[in-house]
Amino acid sequence: MKPLASPKNTLDKNMLGVFRYSRRAIELVWQTSPALTLGLALATLIAGVLPAAMAYIGQLIVDAVVAAMARYQQDQVLHYQTALNYVVLEGILVLAVAAAQRALTAQKAILQGLLGQKVNLMILEKAQTLTLSHFEDSEFYDKLVQARREASSRPLALVNKTFTLLQNALSLSSFAVLLWHFSPWALVLLVCGALPAFIAEAKFSGDAFLMFRWRSPEVRQQNYLETLLAREDNIKEVRLYQLGERFLARYATIFATLFKESKRLILRRESWGFALGVISTLVFYGAYAWIVRDTIIGVITLGQMTMYLLLFRQGQGAVSTSLTAISGMYEDNLYLSNLYDYLEQETPQAKAGLLVGPVPHDGIRFEQVSFQYPGSDKPALSEVTLHIRPGRSLAIVGENGSGKTTLIKLLTRLYHPTEGRILLDGLDLREWNEAALLTRVGVIFQDFVRYQFTVGENIGAGDNARFDDEAGWQQAAALGKATDFIEHLSQGYQTQLGRWFKGGQELSGGQWQKIALARAFMREDADILVLDEPTAAMDAQAEANIFQHFQAHTKDKMAILISHRFSTVRLAHEIIVMEQGHIKERGTHDALLAQQGQYAHLFTLQAEGYR
Repeated sequence: MKPLASPKNTLDKNMLGVFRYSRRAIELVWQTSPALTLGLALATLIAGVLPAAMAYIGQLIVDAVVAAMARYQQDQVLHYQTALNYVVLEGILVLAVAAAQRALTAQKAILQGLLGQKVNLMILEKAQTLTLSHFEDSEFYDKLVQARREASSRPLALVNKTFTLLQNALSLSSFAVLLWHFSPWALVLLVCGALPAFIAEAKFSGDAFLMFRWRSPEVRQQNYLETLLAREDNIKEVRLYQLGERFLARYATIFATLFKESKRLILRRESWGFALGVISTLVFYGAYAWIVRDTIIGVITLGQMTMYLLLFRQGQGAVSTSLTAISGMYEDNLYLSNLYDYLEQETPQAKAGLLVGPVPHDGIRFEQVSFQYPGSDKPALSEVTLHIRPGRSLAIVGENGSGKTTLIKLLTRLYHPTEGRILLDGLDLREWNEAALLTRVGVIFQDFVRYQFTVGENIGAGDNARFDDEAGWQQAAALGKATDFIEHLSQGYQTQLGRWFKGGQELSGGQWQKIALARAFMREDADILVLDEPTAAMDAQAEANIFQHFQAHTKDKMAILISHRFSTVRLAHEIIVMEQGHIKERGTHDALLAQQGQYAHLFTLQAEGYR
């Protein structure tokens, strides 16, 4: 086994990859808007070259003024006119630089919005290719949260710093040409004066990134507590059990821990920044004294002194900004590694798959199927063998954790068996075309989604191809026994459901379950219908009516029912009793009662509850 990389080695590796991510970030920005990217480059060029020209024009103005003051009357007019011409020229350059800066700001702001949307779409599109196991893996979920929190803004930030580096490189090149005439040592001082602050900035950028990664689980806990304290589907129970103060205290404790670490880093970063900034200030004023001395002894003119002082101050700022940009690029590189780690996460390769099986109408077969969740040391299913024929219904009963829902997850290919295989019409589920397979399956899970959409859209979600089919909504609602309350809603099928959006109406638990049942009936081509505790919020009579209706409309289909109510289960053609991932008993209702086993015991207990 290869040893894990230390944080320092990881940071060193990322430091070497700064320009690799810069290239990828520029490619991403270019793909977002080539025109805006070219506009950024042009504005950067103008903003980078003109400051040196302005400094040089400033020297000419001062020298022309000094010359005018020292000449006779007839020469003053000439030098005065020359100085005014230079002033006009410098004004034009100032306006050009201001326009370039405004153009940079505007284009960056526009690109920020476009790029943020593009990256978020990339993240969400990637999420659609992941397996359920990815989302149930806490470490991977941390990676997803990290990518979404920072990466949407970091690509443009990295590109901005790259252009800032280019702009300052252009400025420094033009400054260097002018400063070289004063002294090559001035260039050395210019660079050395800014190095200490850069070293400190790079060090603390790495520390900030490590802190960001280490505390992702705590940040997720905070976000979860926020949903408990501020979401309508949670607040009822939080208020009822008076948990608000406890959760607020826990939220505050997590914040205090995170804030303490952040505060310590901020204070260290700014303290060292100030201390090392003193060095830069001393270097600048040392150069200042040098330039003033040379002016006094006549080595350079007053205009040259003005120009060199301006060049040195701007040059020092450019060097400092460049080094800070490199440090920032390093930090952005670290954060972008989260984005690309997520986007490059390996996912199962999509196969073309087959559209039909070799044995039509054979139904579903589980052959010695076992399954163990990733990270678990105990199998959720062990050697399950089943055969469900078209036109037959299967009921599954068992305690929580016995493997009932896991079996459905395997049937819908959310997971693949660890051992054994599942066949549909004689073809292994792995070999089916995914779209063709899912078209044949209609599932209502116990924790079905309550979409904050209209009634019709909630039902239409059952078949994406007919999402807006109003006639289909009505037909599915009738099959799901939902028309009785939909007709009494304020706007019928156009009624907004939920409380997230204005005008939304909330439904009872039983009404939501009828909507979910109607959603399953939207799939006209589905010949496998699975109901995983979908009527738990209904009373026993309503549930019995629903399932009698369900049985009548699924005669040529394969129906799988998971329920704890034996009054409903008894209607199935076959019943299996699951326990700790195994099939303990199987048979019809009457046969299982005759066995006097676990099913009979549970049925008797429940029957006594109704007496």
